Amino acid sequence: MLECLMPELRQNPITKEWVIIATERAQRPEDFAPIKIEETAPAINHCPFCEGNEQITPHEILAYRTYGTQADTPGWWIRIIPNKFPALVPQGNIQRVKQEEFFRFMDGVGEHEVIIESPKHNVSIATMEQKQVEEIFLAYRERYITLSQDPRFEMVMIFKNHGAAAGTSVKHPHSQVIATPITPLHLRHLIDETLRFFDDNGECVFCVAIQKEKMFKERIVFETDNFLAFVPFAASSPFETMVLPKKHDSSFQSTPPERTRELAFAMKTVLAKMHKSLKDPDYNFVIRSAPCHEKDLEYYHWHIQIFPRVSAVAGFELGSGIYINTVIPENAAKFLCEA
Repeated sequence: MLECLMPELRQNPITKEWVIIATERAQRPEDFAPIKIEETAPAINHCPFCEGNEQITPHEILAYRTYGTQADTPGWWIRIIPNKFPALVPQGNIQRVKQEEFFRFMDGVGEHEVIIESPKHNVSIATMEQKQVEEIFLAYRERYITLSQDPRFEMVMIFKNHGAAAGTSVKHPHSQVIATPITPLHLRHLIDETLRFFDDNGECVFCVAIQKEKMFKERIVFETDNFLAFVPFAASSPFETMVLPKKHDSSFQSTPPERTRELAFAMKTVLAKMHKSLKDPDYNFVIRSAPCHEKDLEYYHWHIQIFPRVSAVAGFELGSGIYINTVIPENAAKFLCEA
């Protein structure tokens, strides 16, 4: 494994953000296994996402279920419902208003959905059958396409919180989808940086990153015919992993069903490696796609980022915007690759 003699400041070639690789306080990858607290039987029995408890959730939007079974009843293997406590709601006006020609606001219009990934409670993407994981990602694709066609929405974000440290309040395996009428500044900044790189070099920065990572090989975690998973050169946190299509595409919705199944295989494999080597860590992942009305961008490349929650963000990170990573990315990739 690569060893550094002193701390490094590394710049992310895609975002231009800097991170600190803190080798002076570096930890061995195997030291990050968390302590898990097991759920009690009563907590599992009262889970609103478990099969048989459909009547205590909002009415389902969509379900993949056995033919002949009724909505909001057992018989499903994927179930999508509105979030009971939504961040945004479908009703309202998306017209922007200014107060005193300074404070800008608008109604909190959007969609906030929960994708229940399995009728089973104590499973995860890492431990499910491959077919079930494929169904999850096909459901992601279906909801993304549907919501992105709504003219009110600028962004559709699909994300997963796994574990308490990642922000989940229900252990049952689920993901979320939020559609917003705005493009967040974070995504706009990322797109602007990719456009700047394209103007300077005539190439997509993500496509170049794929070429360079395949050339150096030392940060690759997993690879299929059409997808590459690697720990970024300037990973902002331990074991951060990026999964992206090798062929240039700016929008997740353009991924055909067969390739979506291959993506599911790649994601299951990477998450299984994390599950085994890091002892089922809490994590977040997010699918980052181009804004709904900016498809077919030659300078932006959709991708998935996975963030295991094995370290805390503290005052320096919050104050400076510079993250401290205590695991050398090359070591993290080797550790995951060997799992």
